[in-house]
This record gives sequence, structure tokens and C-alpha cells, in this order.
Amino acid sequence: MAWAQLLPLVILFVLFYFLLIRPQQKRQKNIQQMQSNLAKGDKIVTIGGLHATVDSIDENKVVLRCGDGTRLTFDRSAIREVTESVAAKKAKAESQKVDKKAAEKNAGEKK
Repeated sequence: MAWAQLLPLVILFVLFYFLLIRPQQKRQKNIQQMQSNLAKGDKIVTIGGLHATVDSIDENKVVLRCGDGTRLTFDRSAIREVTESVAAKKAKAESQKVDKKAAEKNAGEKK
């Protein structure tokens, strides 16, 4: 009889976990991964809405270069999102090279 009274409370806790706590943990993990993968040359947006390019990085701080060449120092935690990643650009360029070589090879075989 006592477990029947606790069952709604347990169900409520499980719902809170899956609807609130777990998604927040996933978001936090993604943010930490994004901040740890920052590289020089990445285009970013800060939590204040500043659009800039990463100029240099150390363990806790990031130096950002704005459009007019101004350099600003921020904590890593102030980076909200990476809009354009240097690593993604390199991967895309490599992919295009491979696709171009494959297309040239296929065109050569058809002749």
C-alpha cells in the first residue's frame, strides 16, 4: 500500500529526468565540446552577440579579432556558437578534391 502512494512521485521524478535534466546535460556536453574544439581562424558569435574571428587561444581565454582589426580577450565560456569552422572548411576542401579526382578518373575511363 505504501509503494502505491510513492508510485506517482517516482513517475513524476522519471518524467522530470527525461524531459528536463537529460536534454540539458546533452546541450551542456555539446557546448563544452564546441568550446574545446575552437581553432584559430574559426568565425564565432559570443554570448553578447559579437561576431568575430578567433585570433589565438589558450586554456581559459580566447583572443578575438573583429572586422576592423581590434583584438578583444574573452573567456572560452563566452563563446556561444561557431558559425564557420576552419576544420570544416579543410574537410570540405578535401572532399571536393577527392570528388574532382574521382570525376576526372571516371571521365578518363569513359573515353
